[in-house]
Amino acid sequence: MFYGHHRGERHGTSNGDCYRSQPPGLVNWRGRVSEQESEPNAFQQGISRVSMLLIRFMLVMAPVVLLINGYTKGDWWEAALFALSVAVGLTPEMLPMIVTSTLARGAVKLSKQKVIVKHLDAIQNFGAMDILCTDKTGTLTQDKIVLENHTDISGKTSERVLHSAWLNSHYQTGLKNLLDTAVLEGTDEESARSLASRWQKIDEIPFDFERRRMSVVVAENTEHHQLVCKGALQEILNVCSQVRHNGEIVPLDDIMLRKIKRVTDTLNRQGLRVVAVATKYLPAREGDYQRADESDLILEGYIAFLDPPKETTAPALKALKASGITVKILTGDSELVAAKVCHEVGLDAGEVVIGSDIETLSDDELANLAQRTTLFARLTPMHKERIVTLLKREGHVVGFMGDGINDAPALRAADIGISVDGAVDIAREAADIILLEKSLMVLEEGVIEGRRTFANMLKYIKMTASSNFGNVFSVLVASAFLPFLPMLPLHLLIQNLLYDVSQVAIPFDNVDDEQIQKPQRWNPADLGRFMIFFGPISSIFDILTFCLMWWVFHANTPETQTLFQSGWFVVGLLSQTLIVHMIRTRRVPFIQSCASWPLMIMTVIVMIVGIALPFSPLASYLQLQALPLSYFPWLVAILAGYMTLTQLVKGFYSRRYGWQ
Repeated sequence: MFYGHHRGERHGTSNGDCYRSQPPGLVNWRGRVSEQESEPNAFQQGISRVSMLLIRFMLVMAPVVLLINGYTKGDWWEAALFALSVAVGLTPEMLPMIVTSTLARGAVKLSKQKVIVKHLDAIQNFGAMDILCTDKTGTLTQDKIVLENHTDISGKTSERVLHSAWLNSHYQTGLKNLLDTAVLEGTDEESARSLASRWQKIDEIPFDFERRRMSVVVAENTEHHQLVCKGALQEILNVCSQVRHNGEIVPLDDIMLRKIKRVTDTLNRQGLRVVAVATKYLPAREGDYQRADESDLILEGYIAFLDPPKETTAPALKALKASGITVKILTGDSELVAAKVCHEVGLDAGEVVIGSDIETLSDDELANLAQRTTLFARLTPMHKERIVTLLKREGHVVGFMGDGINDAPALRAADIGISVDGAVDIAREAADIILLEKSLMVLEEGVIEGRRTFANMLKYIKMTASSNFGNVFSVLVASAFLPFLPMLPLHLLIQNLLYDVSQVAIPFDNVDDEQIQKPQRWNPADLGRFMIFFGPISSIFDILTFCLMWWVFHANTPETQTLFQSGWFVVGLLSQTLIVHMIRTRRVPFIQSCASWPLMIMTVIVMIVGIALPFSPLASYLQLQALPLSYFPWLVAILAGYMTLTQLVKGFYSRRYGWQ
């Protein structure tokens, strides 16, 4: 458990009047978070792998097209232009636009839920996330902590303990954390005025995450100084040699330790956070006080705080579990307090791992333990960061939610860092997403929006990959047997342009419910398999079109090549445009699952333009020609056959390999 988020920096004399609130601990953590070179997150790695797969495919196939056309036709210049056009068609040039616009639309929708998205790729990571690690205080629990008890070591109410805690909280120079605020608010005004008038601050030993305690030195007179230390129970006990018991100072022996453990465990089981308070009288002296002065202290007692869960925590965690996300608690608090909160919010804590255990484990041992453990307690910031990093190493997409300085390294290490309202500046800087509302139910909305975003991005990639694979295969077949090019470079570029225009509406498409029920991730291996399954389907019907134009319409000489090219141009464009609707869902398109109106409208427009171009005044400039009316029944039959076979293959594929 961490007390006092900041470590003070002294300027000038040690009388306490010249302290300035620029804690070096804060500077150190801010520098670590800001200057650390962030590794690519899951989204960035996935999109890079998929892009490289498509680019490698283009780099391999374009030279093959060049060689076959150059060898069979003898015109290497025309073959080079055609191969270059094929390469342009194979390049996923719309991918950046589709990805950016899809993510931007998701960010706008989340902003209406009062969720600020700082980095657009965090939207997709939200959907891919399968583990959410979260701090407890201020994220799962309310941001209003109440001082519930102030007792001596026996558990009896003690004003002495409260007043000592007040001096510590009042005179520390760092930003007051929630515990300090609760102490100050829990002390009556008369006592506070009396303490402030009687005691003068002399010096301070700031908080740090290793000691997990902080001390102030105060004086009531010129003869003696009093060091008042508060912090985590075990860390305070480490520097105590005596206790105040029934008004007397007695040694801290095994009997006292058992008594202390019994009392504090009882408080912890009630869900109360326990902070120990200790003091030490010293002769007045000049100069600064150091950590070494925190020794031989007298344990005065404890202050206990009530930090109840937010009302939305339990339903939010239940919704995340239903969405396939495992939630893990990473806290600096006592394992008993954390287990109590887990019980209240419906989490089965099971085996609890504490920070001291983690330090003895190798990375492999901790990675294995982290995957099966729900609750980690008494953690340092580095423990949290290490757990998150190892979970990522094991192939998980990890989110981390926290609001304190001690959460900043883990927020930065996670694939998606989530902070909440009221978080410290450094946590907001490290986070990718900030929740402005206290309700955690927006987490579920973020997950759903992330999966919807991913599904729409994947539609474009799958359609592009499979369509391009089929087109190249068709081009290779045609180039090997035809005495002319199956399509001019200009035709390929126009077809590619119109196809890209039809994809502009993909970010606005609907997504089937089954596609947002579990985490979705990039899978280049599945994409390669998808290309092999669905690419050749279009090639089958392209070859049927070649046969149709060659034997039925007798477009089989260089003089009639324009008719041949026009016929394949229309079939290719319409089949590419319709494949959007076939691949966007595992269901039967237009019947069980309909695309959004923007996508439907763009599809119709592009199909009309594609059919009209050979009949338009532009036809001669585009080297196209009007198609005979007898061509169109064949066109309908080819497209119907193409869609039917695609649906059959899709059913087999989804049963065998699943469907993203």
